[in-house]
Amino acid sequence: MRLTTKFNLVLFSVFSLGLAVAGYISYTVLHKHAREEVLTHAGMMMEAAMAIRGYTVNEIRPLLTLQMKREFLPQSVPSYAATQNFKAVREKYPEYTYKEAALNPTNPVDSATDWETDIIQIFRNDPETKELSGERDTPLGKSLYYARPIKIANKNCLTCHSTVDAAPETMIDLYGSSNGFGWQLDEVVGSQVVSVPLSVPLAKAQEEFVIFMASLIAIFVVIFIVINIMLSNIVVKRVREMAHAADDISTGHMEVPEFIVNGKDEIADLSRSFNRMRRSLEKAMKILGE
Repeated sequence: MRLTTKFNLVLFSVFSLGLAVAGYISYTVLHKHAREEVLTHAGMMMEAAMAIRGYTVNEIRPLLTLQMKREFLPQSVPSYAATQNFKAVREKYPEYTYKEAALNPTNPVDSATDWETDIIQIFRNDPETKELSGERDTPLGKSLYYARPIKIANKNCLTCHSTVDAAPETMIDLYGSSNGFGWQLDEVVGSQVVSVPLSVPLAKAQEEFVIFMASLIAIFVVIFIVINIMLSNIVVKRVREMAHAADDISTGHMEVPEFIVNGKDEIADLSRSFNRMRRSLEKAMKILGE
């Protein structure tokens, strides 16, 4: 087996091992980073929803006090305002969904499902828990969710949710008097939930992984070619020339010219040693010939 073949086999083995290790580490890190990035986006969307809720309660609802006596306007409800605004966000980010799930909502559409109820109960049982995230199975595959509690921190919210008598008659006419009442100040009544298919961060991580690995392989190919050229010109070519010269000298062809190799590397040392051996052999041949 030739020297270049052995060298390339060793180099290829080392690269394959390094590629496998780098691939595993990068795959893990990229998937974790993509997941965190999606959750960060979900958190920003939730902050925007919270701002809309606060603006609706403090700025919009007071302006509609007289109008609410004639007709109940869903636009005055914080959850409605946040949900409607999120629909506009979904035009650019259609993979994200937003819901304000409640245990006892005024509008049945906002009723919490089983898994949303579990999240709300966690917030109710542990007031110190400010957010939750995780994965869940859906008919379309795994989904990633990010949730925060909906807590009655503003007494203005109790105008429509404390008792039936305190609620606007127009609201009762629209939604009835069975749901959405009995809320208390500082009580966790629901949860904001942003969901996104897990395939979204996985696809993003996979794309970055492919780019990274392709770049790594391209770099190796370039290094492999450069090293082989250097090995061929600096080592193999000179060793092969010396081998041919040694064959000629061994058959009595002493007219082979000396090697002129500049430098202080091992090949230069070998060339000088070869030249000394050749001169010594030539002198020995002359002495024997006399």
